[in-house]
This record gives sequence, structure tokens and C-alpha cells, in this order.
Amino acid sequence: MRAARFTSKSCMLFCRSSAAYMNPLPINWLLFLTLVFVVSEAGPLLHKTDVLIYNDLDGGTDLNLHCKSKNNDLGIQHLAYRKYFEFNFRPSFLGNTLFYCSMQWNGTMRWFDIYVEGRDVSRCIRCMWYVRPDGPCLSNYEICYHWKSVA
Repeated sequence: MRAARFTSKSCMLFCRSSAAYMNPLPINWLLFLTLVFVVSEAGPLLHKTDVLIYNDLDGGTDLNLHCKSKNNDLGIQHLAYRKYFEFNFRPSFLGNTLFYCSMQWNGTMRWFDIYVEGRDVSRCIRCMWYVRPDGPCLSNYEICYHWKSVA
């Protein structure tokens, strides 16, 4: 039995090219991984954010600070007067990053949401907070808040 011979013209119509029937799965994976990398590294909401908390209490008072998020406990920090604590993170692409801190000085205890993504993502990449007896202030006292009430 003789194998069928195709001319180049007939082969264009009936022969299957391996390039035309390539498995798209590896290419799709590569495109997906590239997209994930671009979104995680260059996405506008996923920049690295720095939070700096500065002890600006009156009369040289020391501040004990304990900051947390849902997934991270940053530990207890002791800040002498005019000293600061700094931490950084990447905000969630879901828009729900929250860090809160309890603060104690001279028998007083207060707390505040030090980073709320919905409030702060467009306001600061380097969020500088000044802790005062009447409440924390963001960036050179431009925006000041009252302490959260203890529930």
C-alpha cells in the first residue's frame, strides 16, 4: 500500500500544522503570571506604604504603643518623648487594609485606627502621625482626629 502524496497546494487545505494546533495552556499561564506580577508590583493601590508614629505628648511624656492588623501584631513599642516608631506594608488590593494602635501614657489609655485604606490610600504613602493628648494628627497637624471611644 502506497502512502498518499499531497502537493503543497492540497496540503495547505488538508494537512494539520503543529503550530496551528498548539496547546494554549502554557501561554495562558504565562500571561496570567505576568498580569499578577504587574498588578502586585506596579498597581496604583499596591504601593508600599510607610506609617510613622511620633510621640508628641506634652512635657516629655513616654508613650507605650501597640499596633496590630488582622494578620500582623507589631508588638509593644516604648517611645520616649520626640521619638518615633515606623512600619511598612503593601495595602490589600481588596481595599480593606486596617492597622489600629492602642496608646498608653501616664495612666491614660487611648486607641486609634492609624491606617484605614479607604481613608488613607489617596492621602499618604508615607503617613506621619503625631500623637498628642487630645488626639493624633496627620502630617504637621494638617488633619487632627479625636481618639476612638473605648467600648
